[in-house]
Amino acid sequence: MSAAVALTQKIRGAIPLSESMQFSIDSLSQEVIRVSAPLQPNINIHGTGFAGSIYSLAVLTGWGLCTHIMDELAMDGDLVVGKAEISYRAPVKTDLECHCQATAEQRQSFLQQFSARGKGRLALEITVGELPQAILKATFVAVARSHPT
Repeated sequence: MSAAVALTQKIRGAIPLSESMQFSIDSLSQEVIRVSAPLQPNINIHGTGFAGSIYSLAVLTGWGLCTHIMDELAMDGDLVVGKAEISYRAPVKTDLECHCQATAEQRQSFLQQFSARGKGRLALEITVGELPQAILKATFVAVARSHPT
């Protein structure tokens, strides 16, 4: 089973809304994640992407990449969204597609903070659509399950 399929299943199992949205990780690497969901279950009264679904999918995209990074770097912790702000720029008229990446420097800083203080922060920008139609800027926080004091 690929890492993308395994992480999709993990997220769908832990976050029921993602199953209803038909969330799927299309590609996943150490630095980049691409996620999609069909428009139909995420539609609004105007026949375009529902703002709540767009926001949720973008958050899940960032959370998915952070979770993958934590798994790859053996960071034993709980991950939460510390802050997130979205800008809607244009209607989403097709399937929802999100993209996010973290540089090697960002990943290393995330690990160093986590190892030194038992808490690491990773600020990410998640784009929705090709224009992009929306941009989510979010800070994800990992807190160690056990940290020596």
